[in-house]
Parts: sequence; C-alpha cells; structure tokens
Amino acid sequence: MRSEIEFLDEQGLVEVTNKGMWVSEDGRSIVETYPDIMREISDLDNLETQLLNVLPVHKVKIVPGNSDEDDEVKALLGQAAAQELSQRVQDNSIVTVTGGSTMAAVAHHMNPIDQVRPLFVPARGGLGDMHEYQASSICVQMAKQMNGSYRLLYVPDTVGKDIYSKMMEEPAVKDVISLIQQADIVIHGIGDALKMARRRQADDEQIKLLKDQSAVGEAFGYYFDQNGKTIHQLNSIGMTKEFLTEDKTIMTVAGGSSKSQAISAFFKWGSTDVLIIDEAIARDLLTHSSL
Repeated sequence: MRSEIEFLDEQGLVEVTNKGMWVSEDGRSIVETYPDIMREISDLDNLETQLLNVLPVHKVKIVPGNSDEDDEVKALLGQAAAQELSQRVQDNSIVTVTGGSTMAAVAHHMNPIDQVRPLFVPARGGLGDMHEYQASSICVQMAKQMNGSYRLLYVPDTVGKDIYSKMMEEPAVKDVISLIQQADIVIHGIGDALKMARRRQADDEQIKLLKDQSAVGEAFGYYFDQNGKTIHQLNSIGMTKEFLTEDKTIMTVAGGSSKSQAISAFFKWGSTDVLIIDEAIARDLLTHSSL
C-alpha cells in the first residue's frame, strides 16, 4: 500500500500531507479520462460498429472486461445502462424492469434528473431468494435514486395454473399488469437456462426437458434453444412476449462470456433496441456464436 502511494505521489497524481491525501488535479484528469483510454486500448468502438452491422439493434454499448472474472465489470455495465436509461426516460415514463444482479447494478448507478419523475414497475413476480435481486426491490431502488415512484407486484414468479387464473383476476395484480403493458421502457437481463431453472427450484422433469431440448437461454419466463425456439414457458404473472411491442424501447443488459450463447439465441427468439454488454461477450459473439 505504501509503495503504491509513493508511486502515485511521485507521478503527481495524489497529494500527501500529514493530514491525509487526496487526488490531485492531474490525477482527477486521468480518472475522468480512464474509460476513454480503455476504450481506445480495447478497440471497443470498432467492436460496437461490427456488432451493429450484424445485429438487429439500434445501439450497442460495450464496457471493457469480463464480468464472469471481475465484479467491477458488472458495475461498469450498471453504470453504462443507467446512463442510457437516463438519456431515454422522460417525466411520467413507465419503466418496467426484471430482476438479477446486473439490474441491481443498474439501479445502484442511477441519479435524479430535474423535472423527471418516472414510474417503475417490476416486469415479473419474485423468485423467493436474494431479496436485493428481486425485480420489486430493484424498482424501489431505482425510484428512490431518481426521485420517481413505483408500484409493486406481490406475487411469486411462477404459480400453478389454477392459482394463476385466480391471481390474474385480482384488481391489484390487474392494475400492475396494465402498467407493464403500457411501459415506455423495458430493461432486462438474460439468464442461462439451467441456472435460472435451478434458481426457480424447477423439478427434475422440467430440468430434464430443458436438457433434452438443449435450452440455452431464458428471458421473461421463456426458455429457448440456440435457434430461438421456445422450449418452455412458465405460468408466470408479469411481462410476456406479446407485451414487447414496437412502441416500447427495449434495453438488454448482460455480462460474462458464459452468457454469449444465451445472448446469441435471444436475437433469434426476440429483439431489443439497445444492447449493453461487456467486452468478453462482444468478442465471443463475433468469433464463435452464430448471429
């Protein structure tokens, strides 16, 4: 620690006194330009252009690194997605969001915008584990960060057919479903099929189905294979594929080379307007995946 501080001090990047130390003006300049420097080193602008030429999206944003190997990359994904969302959200916009650690990172980096008070609603019910990664918890966090408001969906992510029919008749549930349908912006992640099934405590029969049918990805409660074919759809309350209409801005955020196959398959299953990924996924998509 001491040697690192001495090095920074010698370079004039920090100022050290007997009262403590702080970043110098030169150091602050380097910190502020660091993302641009990394983009030049990694050639991320070129990667974004290449993906725009092969993917049916309006914008691609790539952050350096691999979030499977470095948690800081997930924070960069959250920051990039929060910036994109802030540029698109308007006063009284309805934003619907899924759960997951990446969406939680997005919420952490959001900031208030003058005279903009969006409404946040969860795209799905709760999975029953890790409260901070639930869609409802993330909606609350986003609303607080942006001085907006929220409505919550007090239902499980997956229910039986009989319970599903009854819940869909509940006025409170119908009201939130209506808001999800009216959403201006949808921001979501993409999951690995088997990992998501295990998180939902799927039974052995469902796991076997997903394995036998070679499911690779999951989004909005749909499991799909590499060709974009839906293998299984959950009885879940919330966002459905039919709600993903052209009048909505859809933002997809994902990181880690382990999700490259799921991302590639997603573009055959559905669509998005803005894709925010890390460098590992970007390079893998361009070299190994069938787009």
